[in-house]
Amino acid sequence: MSRDASITLDWGDGAYGFRLGWGELAKVQEACDAGPFVILDRINSGACRLADISEVIRWGLVGGGKTPADALKLVRQFVEGRPPAENRLAAYAILSAGCYGAPEEDIEKKSEAPGREGESTISPTEKSGSEPSTVLAGS
Repeated sequence: MSRDASITLDWGDGAYGFRLGWGELAKVQEACDAGPFVILDRINSGACRLADISEVIRWGLVGGGKTPADALKLVRQFVEGRPPAENRLAAYAILSAGCYGAPEEDIEKKSEAPGREGESTISPTEKSGSEPSTVLAGS
């Protein structure tokens, strides 16, 4: 399974899908005049610019399936019409998913070593009938 950087968040007036693919990350980079990892660091540290928050959310909405016009309307209503701190964590989650992949995306679980399925992980010596090799004091 590939990680496509999609994330769904309860944001604004409902649940929205966000995705920052390569093209959307390039748009964010251009709008903020910084690379995505620099922006991610700025958002995380609280030293971000207003555009860091709004552009991440805007392009995340576009990547998530909204038209650019609809995304802009949502950003004007729920980002620019609100205090910046309200959207900082959402922007961080969206950009983090774009840079690293979304945390809820299941990666195939690591399988057991080939040919060892169903075998016990308990050491065979633990079940032996032998006396312990060390006698405990007071025994």
